[in-house]
Amino acid sequence: MTLEAMGQLARKSSRLLMQASSEQKNKALQGIASHLWTERGPILAANLLDVNAAAQAGLTPALIDRLTLNESRLTGIIADLVNVANLPDPVGEQFEETVLANGLQVHKQRVPIGVLAVIYEARPNVTIDVAGLALKSGNAAILRGGSETLHTNRALISIICRSLAEFGLPPAAIQFIDDPDRARVAELLKLYEYVDMVIPRGGASLHKYCRENSMIPVITGGIGICHLFVDESADLTAALPVIRNAKIQRPTVCNALDTVLVHQNAAVDFIPRMVEQLSLDSVTFRADPLAMRILAGFPPAGVLPAGPEDFDTEWLSLVLGIQVVSSLDEAIAHIAAHSTGHSDGILTANDAHARRFIAEVDSAVVYVNASTRFTDGAQLGMGAEVAVSTQRLQARGPMGLRELTSYKWVVQGNYHVRE
Repeated sequence: MTLEAMGQLARKSSRLLMQASSEQKNKALQGIASHLWTERGPILAANLLDVNAAAQAGLTPALIDRLTLNESRLTGIIADLVNVANLPDPVGEQFEETVLANGLQVHKQRVPIGVLAVIYEARPNVTIDVAGLALKSGNAAILRGGSETLHTNRALISIICRSLAEFGLPPAAIQFIDDPDRARVAELLKLYEYVDMVIPRGGASLHKYCRENSMIPVITGGIGICHLFVDESADLTAALPVIRNAKIQRPTVCNALDTVLVHQNAAVDFIPRMVEQLSLDSVTFRADPLAMRILAGFPPAGVLPAGPEDFDTEWLSLVLGIQVVSSLDEAIAHIAAHSTGHSDGILTANDAHARRFIAEVDSAVVYVNASTRFTDGAQLGMGAEVAVSTQRLQARGPMGLRELTSYKWVVQGNYHVRE
């Protein structure tokens, strides 16, 4: 099937989805969740083919980790899908209701965006997350996963389409470009007659390519150079497990911690303790000159001087940058210079510093005394996410159901005419 034909089917399916009831959509999502579990054997077998091929092709450990499915991860994916089914349906929600002086009744009403094109790499969970959120919010979607996940995505899409048909929804509401040729991406970005929004999920090169070549609005994000600032007032003992969680719980994802900023008044006490503890988890470090001097007495083998590009690197691995700063101002300035606007936080007992950090750090998600790992649709009560947007238009941060809707104005009168 040509991409234009897929676009036509998607547009037709999106109109049918607009007519589906919340109950019908929820039953379809529950059906997909049930089939994912009963057919977990074939899914995991298909995923093993992809993982083995990725290893043979020499893909990075971070990419292979993102690609890998097991029963535990599949259980989490299914749970997120069930959570989406249980969330309120945003479609049809009325808000900003008013009655004008002339008697006209005016409100805004949420409607689906229409057709989404999602281009992503490695993570098979994205296939299910996008399908679930798109269907619940009344949107059709055309998915283009990476060639490294081809077998896994084929298995998942087959289950999704069969489940949609089973519950009376158009199977073409979720389509998958089953051709790994990258030329299909260029074609997809030109389908402005049928596709309303493009969401790339991948590396910086993919985002750049989509921005430069798309004829369709693009939502970008998901590239995270994330920071935590240890203020001089922070509880240093409590800060250690927060930093450890942010760095090591899953280091290959975009909300994992990349750089710790430490106030100079806490640095001598805190940095050696942090390095000693995280070294037990095989974390290695890239330290600025002052941090190197603090660690001179007992530097583990994994502590190296920070290079010129290190504070602009999304590590996606067990590497952590350390920068000593003289003040909150310097910490905020460092984040402004090096952050990608994804997730940045402060560890502090000073309410005034917390308020300033929130006001002045321009990131999609800003934290006070919490791990950056919470930048996730499921963790923030959204069920799942299509992406984490670092833009300022349409949506920002984790994109869930409401972020996949637009709205229309509804004006009701009694045969009103304008004077």
